[in-house]
Amino acid sequence: MNTFTALSTSVIPNPTPVVPEQAGGLLTILNWASGIGLVLGVLGVIIVGIGMVIQLQRGEGAQAIGKLGWVLMGCIIITGAAGIVRAFV
Repeated sequence: MNTFTALSTSVIPNPTPVVPEQAGGLLTILNWASGIGLVLGVLGVIIVGIGMVIQLQRGEGAQAIGKLGWVLMGCIIITGAAGIVRAFV
């Protein structure tokens, strides 16, 4: 028998995270920053899309795909950073 299967589940602690009262303002700022960042990210995707349409008509569409990648990477960083910070607060 494995030692992990022999342990009872009542021995393993199950901590529940509690947000301190002092962190209320910080969480509000994080929520606002995350929301504003995502709105700006969507706006950036729209602007890059408009630029892609214009550049495709000129025959330069391949250059705009790199810009779209940077905007999407920025959106991923914004959403990931907010989640990581919320996990620690």
